[in-house]
Amino acid sequence: MSGQKTITEFFEQDHDRLDELFKTFQKLKQSDFSKGKEAFKEFKFGLQRHIVWEEDLLFPLWEEKTGMSEGGPTFVMRHEHRQIRQQLEAIHGKVADQNPGSDREEQALLDLLGSHNLKEERVLYPAIDQLTSAEEREVVFQNMKSIPEERYKLCCG
Repeated sequence: MSGQKTITEFFEQDHDRLDELFKTFQKLKQSDFSKGKEAFKEFKFGLQRHIVWEEDLLFPLWEEKTGMSEGGPTFVMRHEHRQIRQQLEAIHGKVADQNPGSDREEQALLDLLGSHNLKEERVLYPAIDQLTSAEEREVVFQNMKSIPEERYKLCCG
């Protein structure tokens, strides 16, 4: 994780990786549901981990550096994370029922993620990079490794 120089680079790459996993799920759910389910499971774990990284490490760092918490960008991001989790669970429910008919829920998730990721990539991540030293960013990357899997590996069987 620590090969990255900036928060922006690392988290944008993770967004891209997650986007590809979701596309794989969408492509496979009709033709090979079990492979589609595996892609969804990996996507779900990855997205949940991404949110935990942000809420446990990045957002508190932002709040400490800026003094902004209530009503600031991280307040909005946490609210959007709750909405993202709701849509993720709606899709998860259909996947768990072996139901590939989740197009509406998928579109709702993609709509949320599109605007959310844009705000993070254009505003929040670059601002965190500007406010922190390379050493502080390295601490974030190191701390990401110590978050236990049970915090984000919550899914279907």
